Amino acid sequence: MATTSARLLALLGLLQSRADWSGPELAQRLGVSDRTIRNDVARLRDLDYPVHAVRGPGGRYRLGAGATLPPLLLDDDEAVAVAVGLRAATGMAGFEETGTRALTKLEQVLPDRLRRRLTALRDATSAGPVNTDSNVEDPVVEASLLNDLAAAIRDQQALRCDYREERTEIEPHHVVSWQRRWYLVGRDRATGTWLPYRVDWLRLRTPGAGRFTPQPFPGDPTEFVVREVARTGWAVHARIVLEASADEVLARINPAVGTVEPLPDGRSVLVTGGDSLETVAVWTGMLGLDFTIEEPPELVGHVRELAERYARAAAPRRVVRDG
Repeated sequence: MATTSARLLALLGLLQSRADWSGPELAQRLGVSDRTIRNDVARLRDLDYPVHAVRGPGGRYRLGAGATLPPLLLDDDEAVAVAVGLRAATGMAGFEETGTRALTKLEQVLPDRLRRRLTALRDATSAGPVNTDSNVEDPVVEASLLNDLAAAIRDQQALRCDYREERTEIEPHHVVSWQRRWYLVGRDRATGTWLPYRVDWLRLRTPGAGRFTPQPFPGDPTEFVVREVARTGWAVHARIVLEASADEVLARINPAVGTVEPLPDGRSVLVTGGDSLETVAVWTGMLGLDFTIEEPPELVGHVRELAERYARAAAPRRVVRDG
């Protein structure tokens, strides 16, 4: 027979895997008596696991949502972080089934207050298409800030905040994760303009700006973020003339790269950007097309340095032989 602690873990796993079990079923699966099952259920309750029982022949058991998170282990923020990570994993090839199964087990035992936080995050967020990597360190965004934004969206509470050293009030609509960055799609209360706000540049102030009546967003929030960030939201913005038609360029790029404008002479202009000069230079070269950089001048200088470096790397080297 397994030790008590191992048996309790096995019993908990069974209760998480199915909504309802009879006492004899659990006893048979674990190779113990009905009395041992009753004792083990009592032990789980002592550990704050919400095991509910229905009286009757053999009894029936199910795992409910508890008033507190079991002492196993995770505080509130950690539990929500694990659930968010599992939800992201369900969209990765090879993790669909296991990620969904693990997430279901976790959500079954989350207290109501945490399930509300998780639901708010799920309903308020989405992810944009992946483009390229970056050599710039990812900004840190606290989970508590994402929770606050999701709750404000759910409760229709306007935000008072500092954004890039300017005081503003925002009616929050949706949060988008794209290119390892978080963006809040919101409506500027002063101008009525919809904008994507970098969450790591956002500093919330208290109290908030009061309740608001949500306005319908004109389009898809994720597509809006991708388009607007490519146009205005990068640390480096570039305008590059490509020796190819707009159709040819569009066939080669991810929609996350930027916008393409046709020129009268058959060439095209790519308006794009990135977190650094290095990033923009690398993936512009990966297009496999001749190009001319119109702006910024810093990118022109960086590409010249790259050209000289590559030329040195490709130059034939003299081989010195002994004798």
